[in-house]
Amino acid sequence: MKSQKNNALSKYNKEEVLQDLFYCSLSREVSFLLRKEVLTGKAKFGAGNAGKELPLVAMAKAFKKGDFWSGYYRDQTFMFKTGMASPVDFFAALYGDTENDPLSGGRQMTNHYSTPLIDQNGHWLDHTQRYNAASPIAPVAGHVSHALGLAQASKIYRSLPAISSLFSQNGQEIIICTIGDASTAEGVFFEAVNAAGVMKVPIAFVVMDDGYGISVPAKYQITKESISTVLEGFRVDEQQRGLDIYRVKAWDYEALCETFIKGLQKMRETHIPALFHIEECTQQFGHSTSGSHERYKPKERLEWEKQMDCNLHFEGWILSNDLASKEEIEAIVAKAKKEAADCRDKAWENYSAPIREMKQQIKRIYANLLKNTDKPSDLIGIAEALDEIKNPAFSHLLDNARRMQLVAIRQPGPALLELNNWITAAQQTGRQRYHTYLHSHSSRAALKVAAIPAQYAPDAPILNGFEILNHFFNLAFQKYPNLIAFGEDVGKIGGVNQALVGLQTKYGEERVFDTGIREWTIAGQGIGLAMRGLRPIAEIQYLDYLAYAFSPLTDDLATLRYRTKGTQMAPLIIRTRGHRLEGIWHSGSPMGMLLHSMRGIYLLVPRNMTQAAGLYHTMLQSDDPAILIECLNGYRIKERLPANLGEFTVPLGIPEVLLHGDDVTLVTYGSCVRIAQEAIPLLQAQGISVELIDVQTLLPFDLEHTIVESLKKTNRIVFLDEDVPGGASAFMLQEVLETQGGYRYLDSPPATLTATAHRPAFADDGDYFSKPNVMDVFWCVFRLMKEAEPARFALF
Repeated sequence: MKSQKNNALSKYNKEEVLQDLFYCSLSREVSFLLRKEVLTGKAKFGAGNAGKELPLVAMAKAFKKGDFWSGYYRDQTFMFKTGMASPVDFFAALYGDTENDPLSGGRQMTNHYSTPLIDQNGHWLDHTQRYNAASPIAPVAGHVSHALGLAQASKIYRSLPAISSLFSQNGQEIIICTIGDASTAEGVFFEAVNAAGVMKVPIAFVVMDDGYGISVPAKYQITKESISTVLEGFRVDEQQRGLDIYRVKAWDYEALCETFIKGLQKMRETHIPALFHIEECTQQFGHSTSGSHERYKPKERLEWEKQMDCNLHFEGWILSNDLASKEEIEAIVAKAKKEAADCRDKAWENYSAPIREMKQQIKRIYANLLKNTDKPSDLIGIAEALDEIKNPAFSHLLDNARRMQLVAIRQPGPALLELNNWITAAQQTGRQRYHTYLHSHSSRAALKVAAIPAQYAPDAPILNGFEILNHFFNLAFQKYPNLIAFGEDVGKIGGVNQALVGLQTKYGEERVFDTGIREWTIAGQGIGLAMRGLRPIAEIQYLDYLAYAFSPLTDDLATLRYRTKGTQMAPLIIRTRGHRLEGIWHSGSPMGMLLHSMRGIYLLVPRNMTQAAGLYHTMLQSDDPAILIECLNGYRIKERLPANLGEFTVPLGIPEVLLHGDDVTLVTYGSCVRIAQEAIPLLQAQGISVELIDVQTLLPFDLEHTIVESLKKTNRIVFLDEDVPGGASAFMLQEVLETQGGYRYLDSPPATLTATAHRPAFADDGDYFSKPNVMDVFWCVFRLMKEAEPARFALF
């Protein structure tokens, strides 16, 4: 025993060990106070990491500047130890303090961490000189996909050191991806583990195994009740293919420190990914503040968790190795408890003091109102209700003030004016707190990219659409050294439609490469790569397959800038193709699905490949993300090659009037533009003048109200698209008639012409009967005109 003690004394620095004990104790007390704050009504919900402190402290020892954490919602100990967040920050997030929560500005629940990757002007910070936390998302395992991209960036920067100055030091950065054991049952975890092994990127999957997924035990979650056992087939072989797999107990300080330090150092050098299975974790206070784990855990398990508490084992290890006395340990624990309480109190004061001041302002206004009214009884009840609110939030004060405004509105005077001004200012504050940073505010925002029209030489070459794109991408890869493109079939063959043909040979496999069939992690890969300074174009082969990538796009990419209050960004371009071809899953146009779920991502719908090139160039100059949908049936349609390809841009949110007319405004986009162009001569033959407008982008939509200006002239409008009824056509109708006020100029009912409610069949005439065709467009417009002018079209 004595030799073991001497070994521990020589191997571990006493000061460092006791500091680790302090952070474990501090974090445990923070988890305890978290529950207390929720139960007393000062906060709404929270989840701590009690029972997992020791592995997180050990993990922090191997974390270096330049590395990235991409984790879930139980990592506060790690954050405290690395200094990426403090207990004050933790409680500020718990209270939803928009002014003092540096992690998300009150936009995410507590224990969701992020560090700034860009400055206030949208410029990249030096990632190599700081500890980095990629903002997580609450959907379990959702962060795993972008963690894969964060890790791949290290591999790319090791191969392309010339572009890595702010982002990498020879690709030695590793990514730590923490996750709960039950969450490994999610499909994206297996997809990411497989991809990491194939790609050989430095990602550490750290699985915290406490035997439960909320109330569901591991036997219902994971085969053999062990994720490391399940993944044994992935273990690295003699050819260095696969993952390193480590198993270590959550209460074993020595083994944890040694495993993380050695395992992560090997990963830095080799880029071989790893799984760290942290077994026998406990969960001292249950899953979250929503309920007690005593409801579903048997007494034997609860007793076991008390005995296996990692903090208690750590204290015992310290005592047994003579690193501290019992009194020293008790003093450290007491100090940690006091600091946790002090941090809690400081965070609460920071949050509540401005609200108390606002409440006093309102009460002074109310007092003046009561002095100057002949019906004080109408106001007293609202004033008293304000006093009865326990721990009021800013919104409680504003709502009460608006109720008072409603009652006092018929009693004008200086006090009411003061109340109105207070409400206006409060609403503006609310908008600033909650409605900002959906898109970039920087000088490189997509909406600020200058419009440069395409120019054509008299003898401009006539090329296939895919050749236009191929020429453009070639120029883009020359112009932007951090541009990369990847996806299924993208690398060797240059894409199923050949727009990238020859570019892997020219620019290397590091910049143009293939992936497996795994849409979720293709999208996540792109997010992570973009967060680390690269400019990825991630290809989802067909628009219908975007459903597989729905979660990382709507939950992660669309919200990233918003949920970090503008401190992180991922200017990813998702390239896909859709609309018309053959078959149920090669002819989709689910624009409504995208419009309603991808706010925060621009949605671009060019009618041809030249317009697509202009939109790509706009986005490559910006720091916003976008989904660009090419017309699937347009790759072999002939187009003129612009003389300034690679320079010209298509502005976002600016429709193009393709044909001027006086009778009807026809609004459409994508492949339907050609359908409309074929129908218009038939309408002209009947004396009907059509104004054809291509919206070009659905998000943003017609920022300058071009369409309503047309409607003022024609007084009739048709919205044409290939989405299901009520999809993008309904969106456009609302934007024009409601948002732009176009209803004022209608002389006829607005019309929408859409696809049918089902998907098109593969049969040769499936497309004809399922989606709008030329004759459908003719009769839709013609009937509108006949109803308006029956005498003019009496013969029909």
